[in-house]
Amino acid sequence: MQIALHAGVHATDEGRLLKCLSRNGKVLGPRGIAVPPFGSYRILLRDAIAAVVSGHSPAHNARAVLLDGILAGTDHADEPDRLILSNQNFFSNAGAAMREGILYRAAEARLSAMEQLFPRDEIELFIGIRNPATFLPTVQSAGNTENVDAFLGGADPLSIRWSDFILRLRHACPRVSITVWCNEDTPLIWGSLLREIASIEPNLKITGAFDLLSDIMTQEGMKRFRTYLAEHPVMTEMQKRRVISAFLDKFAKEDEIEEEIAAPGWSPQLLADMTEAYEEDLYHLERIPGVNFLSP
Repeated sequence: MQIALHAGVHATDEGRLLKCLSRNGKVLGPRGIAVPPFGSYRILLRDAIAAVVSGHSPAHNARAVLLDGILAGTDHADEPDRLILSNQNFFSNAGAAMREGILYRAAEARLSAMEQLFPRDEIELFIGIRNPATFLPTVQSAGNTENVDAFLGGADPLSIRWSDFILRLRHACPRVSITVWCNEDTPLIWGSLLREIASIEPNLKITGAFDLLSDIMTQEGMKRFRTYLAEHPVMTEMQKRRVISAFLDKFAKEDEIEEEIAAPGWSPQLLADMTEAYEEDLYHLERIPGVNFLSP
């Protein structure tokens, strides 16, 4: 079985990916793809992983018990070919995203525990990342830590790199394939991302492929965009992205695509420097062997 695990990060998806894929059951179900409701496995999987991380070996029937619980809320009587799970708290809750100067300190142990619970399955990890200049203040607020230095745990905010986080996961769990994208690009690649996680044909029509685009494009622009799609039903994914970019040039909601970066306790210059460091880090992230980086 293939397990597609979407693990956040925090302040990126807010449950939209799972909701959108759930709306496509009639397309995914016949292809052996299960999208169980989050409530069917949130606590079950959390407790199982916590037990393994704490040193307990999985019981011989752990996989079967977990699958029974996870699939209880689906129409799949048999084991699916592909199981899609999503949990932004997989690595930790938001308040613990930064500990002792390290992003998601327990990430390697938790992903390794997932491998132990599903030892003969193929696990694929999907992670949307976000500019640290907006991500770090957001998770700091979630952790109710008012002092920036205390929150950072002695780390230099300019040295915090998503590429380091991904490399840690690659080294700890080399059998797990990893797909990464920037949250800032999500509206432009939403359809591709949904198909990638579901592992379906690039041109297969799915409901909600342009839902996020409407957040950053005017109503008039979306109307014209959909008309254009109807008139050009056969396009490659790259052609669609070029069309999206062209429409955004004319019909973008400027207040939605230009994110104002400001956070109490974080100087404007520091946030600007962090943004520049993030853009440089993406260059390195794209080149990590074994990582599939999705971009517009």
